[in-house]
Amino acid sequence: MPQPPNMQQMLKQVQKMQADMLAAQEQLKQEEVSASAGGGMVKVTVSGDLVIKRVELDREAVDPEDVEMLADLVLAAVNEALRSAQELAAQRLGGVAGPLGGAGGLGGLGLPGL
Repeated sequence: MPQPPNMQQMLKQVQKMQADMLAAQEQLKQEEVSASAGGGMVKVTVSGDLVIKRVELDREAVDPEDVEMLADLVLAAVNEALRSAQELAAQRLGGVAGPLGGAGGLGGLGLPGL
């Protein structure tokens, strides 16, 4: 018969994970990723907590006769920068979850059925 989980140990693990998660989230606010489109004519910088920090446009990207192209380039750069920031956050926060993360969710706690 399996032993019941040690509730004190579980609580300590959860509290440590919460503190680590908060620290990682704060660190993400300071980190930035950038993406560009149109051969670098449009560049977007996003923080790790998904806040757009900068949009830089090359003068050659601004054509009054083709505003749609500029909009498409900005959209492509923003989407790529957001994807990169989400990937960064997943890397940083995924490691913090430790034994509580992964496919099992709470599988590292030793609870039966998890």
